[in-house]
Amino acid sequence: MIMPANVKTDKTYPIPDSMKAWVLMEQGELSFSEKPVPMPGKAEVLVRIDAVAICATDLEIIYHGPPALIRGGSPYNKNFTPGHEYMGTVVALGPGVDEFGIGERVTVEIHAGCGQCKRCREGMYTSCHNYGKNYGDVDKGHRANGFTTDGGFCEYQVNNVNTMIPIADSMSDEEATLVVTAGTAMYGLTELGGLVAGESVVVTGPGPIGLLGVAVAKALGAQPVILTGTRDNRLEIGRKLGADHVVNIRREDPVEAVRSIMNGKGVDYVVESSGAAGSFNEAAQMINRGGKICLAAFPSEQVEVDLAHIVRNNIYVYGIRGEGKSATHRAEAFMRQKRFDATLVHTHTFPLAELPEAIRYAKDRVDDAIKVVVKNDRGRDS
Repeated sequence: MIMPANVKTDKTYPIPDSMKAWVLMEQGELSFSEKPVPMPGKAEVLVRIDAVAICATDLEIIYHGPPALIRGGSPYNKNFTPGHEYMGTVVALGPGVDEFGIGERVTVEIHAGCGQCKRCREGMYTSCHNYGKNYGDVDKGHRANGFTTDGGFCEYQVNNVNTMIPIADSMSDEEATLVVTAGTAMYGLTELGGLVAGESVVVTGPGPIGLLGVAVAKALGAQPVILTGTRDNRLEIGRKLGADHVVNIRREDPVEAVRSIMNGKGVDYVVESSGAAGSFNEAAQMINRGGKICLAAFPSEQVEVDLAHIVRNNIYVYGIRGEGKSATHRAEAFMRQKRFDATLVHTHTFPLAELPEAIRYAKDRVDDAIKVVVKNDRGRDS
């Protein structure tokens, strides 16, 4: 490919004119197509995607549309490529970029805020006031790869330098795709929750965010860490990641179990990552007076909330979207230091060409899939 003169490349990493990319057609229908390789602009790099994990939000986009917003509407039949939890190798530098070098391995965040609105200036770029308003004009407004602009189920993608995190060479491609998931848990606990060592935490829902929420909470010094869920094998993974107690809610009432563990008192924090209809009110019953609830999941329906209980007990409620305030950098540091083994959450790997089968495993939890990763042929082995 012939790049503009102000874009730096290296012959060690030849860049083709076109690439393979999965394109969303009708609901639930993906087509393996050819797309031009995008060019990096100011403050951007071109990333050769080596691996990308499948997130539950990807499934929502593919089968239902929201929260993707392409050209002001649904993502279907708009030549849109989903996928957002990817990592890879820097192969080209846009004008003025010197923060990264060609050949550097990175993992990426989803959101690049506009940098101009009040929230972006506060560092809350996942709450950018211009989210979804740029509709492809990435020079003005928020960019969210896999949501408002093309994502990572392809071979190359451009990323703003603010969204990239260098990763250790000791980290496998699969593990690197989990940094964003760990960063989401980190965001909830350290930025919105303010967790300090010795405080108690309940995590509800042993999905990827919940399991890594356990790991991050324990690495931050939480005591005790309690995980609730319905699947014994996932609860056991939670134990390996640091849970002091696990509660199978099919056999025990979770509120009674938590209060029994806490000698009749509630906990300081609840990270709600299940999205179940009754989980919020259960979280409110688990929390101690003055405690904090972090909502890290999207319920599929409207939920009735006992607001009087929240007010009477001075309970604080926080909603988080994604991995804001550079929490991924801190999560990567914990993973680099082996403070927890995020690879316990990764269960399956497929080549990029087999994305539909990988999605089937993730969607239907085939073979109890938790985190499913697809890899380009050039990616490193685990």
